[in-house]
Amino acid sequence: MSDTLPETDREEMMARHRKEKKELQSKIQSMKKMKVDKKKKKELQDEIASLEADIEKRHAEEMNRLNISESAEEPKSSEEDHPAENGECNTSEKAEPRASKAQRRREKKAQDDREREAQIKQEEEVLSKSSPRVIENNRINEILSKRGLKSHVVAADGDCLYNAIGHQLTLQGIGAYATPELRTMAADYIEANRDTMICYMSHPDTGDMLSPEEFDKYCHQVRATKSWGGELEIKALSSSLKCPIEIIQAVGPSTVHGEEESKDRKLILTYHRHMYRLGEHYNSTQPLPTRPDENED
Repeated sequence: MSDTLPETDREEMMARHRKEKKELQSKIQSMKKMKVDKKKKKELQDEIASLEADIEKRHAEEMNRLNISESAEEPKSSEEDHPAENGECNTSEKAEPRASKAQRRREKKAQDDREREAQIKQEEEVLSKSSPRVIENNRINEILSKRGLKSHVVAADGDCLYNAIGHQLTLQGIGAYATPELRTMAADYIEANRDTMICYMSHPDTGDMLSPEEFDKYCHQVRATKSWGGELEIKALSSSLKCPIEIIQAVGPSTVHGEEESKDRKLILTYHRHMYRLGEHYNSTQPLPTRPDENED
């Protein structure tokens, strides 16, 4: 009976882990459906990431404790428990068998350790493949691949939108723009179109329309800080640059700002909700490498 207990404990633990992960996913789905403002949305995303990290850490610790407990149990030799009935004690004859049994125990323990490590690694791979970040990236890469594109990663430093647009402008041969230039361009457009743009702006805490002072502060942040850029800045840059800007995301259709502009000047970005814990992120895109045989006549 005792030989089956460790395996039973492992099966029960893994079943409980699966149940807890399923319950967490259900809770996360409910949290994602909540209608909240932009600030609260970021707080929810941070909380979701924290919940996922906590459960993965706890499950790994529980599995590690079980592995340590199992490795501490060493089987006893039946021959060691029952001395020879004839009472003989010839050390020269028994020394070699005892060493052989000890060696077999060491080999068995080493094999068990390798199997446990392999199982832990397999479980970690399954967890990583089911993470929101990996799922999102896979979907976006699939969409890009169908269009002959691949992702071009930009730094997550608050300037990701402007860096991604700058990369696209250079890639398309439209021009070379530094991030400060693009920030100034976006801020200038928002200020020049105050009456129109302010209708799309609201206070992150109250949801109220911005006051004149708050509007001016917002434009200053766009121009002079590393404040994160979003749809408002995309609209401003699309109009200023006379370029359609398409945003591809994992879920739902892509959105295009400035559809009335020339399609030959289209810039294509990707939008990620789960790439980093700090919040949303934009990447650029670039064409997939051309195969050598595709250029042959």
